[in-house]
Amino acid sequence: MNVHDIIRKVRDREAFTHAEVVSMLEIDPKSREAHLLMGESVRFSRELTDNTAEVHGQFALNLAPCPVNCRFCAFAAKYGIFKEPKELTVQEAVEYAKGFDNADENAAVFLMTTANYDFGKFIEISQEVRKILRPETLMIANVGDMSPEQAVKMKSAGYNGTYHAIRMGEGDRTNAPVKQRLKSIRAFQDAGLIVGTCVEPVGPEHTNDEIAEKILLAASFDPAFSGAMRRITIPGSDLEQYGMISELRLAQIVAVTRIATPATVAGNCTHEPNVLGASAGANLFWAEVGANPRDTNEKTEENRGMSVADCSKLLAEADWQVGKRPSVYYKKSHSVFAEV
Repeated sequence: MNVHDIIRKVRDREAFTHAEVVSMLEIDPKSREAHLLMGESVRFSRELTDNTAEVHGQFALNLAPCPVNCRFCAFAAKYGIFKEPKELTVQEAVEYAKGFDNADENAAVFLMTTANYDFGKFIEISQEVRKILRPETLMIANVGDMSPEQAVKMKSAGYNGTYHAIRMGEGDRTNAPVKQRLKSIRAFQDAGLIVGTCVEPVGPEHTNDEIAEKILLAASFDPAFSGAMRRITIPGSDLEQYGMISELRLAQIVAVTRIATPATVAGNCTHEPNVLGASAGANLFWAEVGANPRDTNEKTEENRGMSVADCSKLLAEADWQVGKRPSVYYKKSHSVFAEV
């Protein structure tokens, strides 16, 4: 497609086909055309949110070898990076949550677990965290696949939404079948939980066709936000040989994701936080503490993780206004995902 035709379609709020998304991804990220797309993406993103971006804070309830063995994850049991399971106490979880809730520019609090974390304990701690959060603060879960019954219990425990993605290579580079991931998304939405998602983790070996497929799949279930994340190399992992895509290439994918995702989805994330992504249409960053699947340090705030203030500063460098609680991305009536 001619880049000017793409821009016209964006401004007319027209849908893009798979072939058109592939054609955008095929553009050399160093080219004038790619930068025109990035410029249109950030214009569109600013228009949808009145130039307001968000920072969401995430902490992990546990750190443990995970049997799902995602080949891109530091928690994968097969890599042996973290050999002994460690779990936060209720008080530790409450303190992490308070830290984010007390930050004025934090718009939501995410609680993350590995896929094998005890569900009963997850609900118990979540209820205690919910009690100490401000009433308007949104609590979001980043957890493994769940049944419809578990999703209902999560909603009752005070969750407003979840993060769930069909990852690159799902079912091949992970032990999580795509169909099960889709069923979980359906279960979350049926329970009244808003689902946020992302095209991730993208590596140099992924084809434009694969990326386009994930962009359109993510858009199809009307998430709170979409976006793109690059794979961070875990030393000694199966995927280390492929390396990483550049932040410029990631910014291009972020832009294409924004352009190809309906205007009903206001949020467009990128991870890890960077100014180039924010300049290409990303309006959502994550601050992180505790365990992190992209980090070999037990406390990511001492290594890869950024604070709310760090994220806010990067967004401001791209001339975004950083919004305060609660997140507007999750303020939408949930849609029911198609039958799977």
